[in-house]
Amino acid sequence: MTSPLAPALNFDPALLLQAQGVKVAFFDVDGVLTDGGLVFSESGETLKRFNTLDGHGIKLLQQGGITPVVITGRDAKPLRVRLQALGVQHAYFGTEDKQPAAEQTLAALGLDWSQAAAMGDDWPDLPVMRRCAFACAPVNAHREVLAMAHYVTAARGGNGAAREFCDLLLVASGRYVDLLERYTQ
Repeated sequence: MTSPLAPALNFDPALLLQAQGVKVAFFDVDGVLTDGGLVFSESGETLKRFNTLDGHGIKLLQQGGITPVVITGRDAKPLRVRLQALGVQHAYFGTEDKQPAAEQTLAALGLDWSQAAAMGDDWPDLPVMRRCAFACAPVNAHREVLAMAHYVTAARGGNGAAREFCDLLLVASGRYVDLLERYTQ
């Protein structure tokens, strides 16, 4: 018989209490799930680079009973392909005013702002972040967003920041160790 797993992650207990009860997590894309850089092909298509740690974190959120929702001001085929591969069922593209999309999702899921978390990096993310029970920003976010965040990741956007956010939410939900043990059996 193996002994219970002791996770290597440690988060401030006050943060975990604040994130407890989160059932839905809103994500921006550019600057959160990507590094914020825009690369255009010769045909004018926007190319994006995604981090596999972030993608696996989103999958783990779903396994842990937390619904990931993407609300982004841009639309690109690579993004749609990536979100489909991750099984993200709630996504809004080309949405500059993100609050109505978040409210629509909360209503559809039968949830309220007290059960929501959000991760953003720039001003368009602020209306959603300030209403959520828990707000997170990557370390390279705009200064106003950093000031509003309850938690600022050590990782930069597009380089594991979203995974850090996912891990924190999973620890707060009490599901992190169970999910980790599935991989260590």
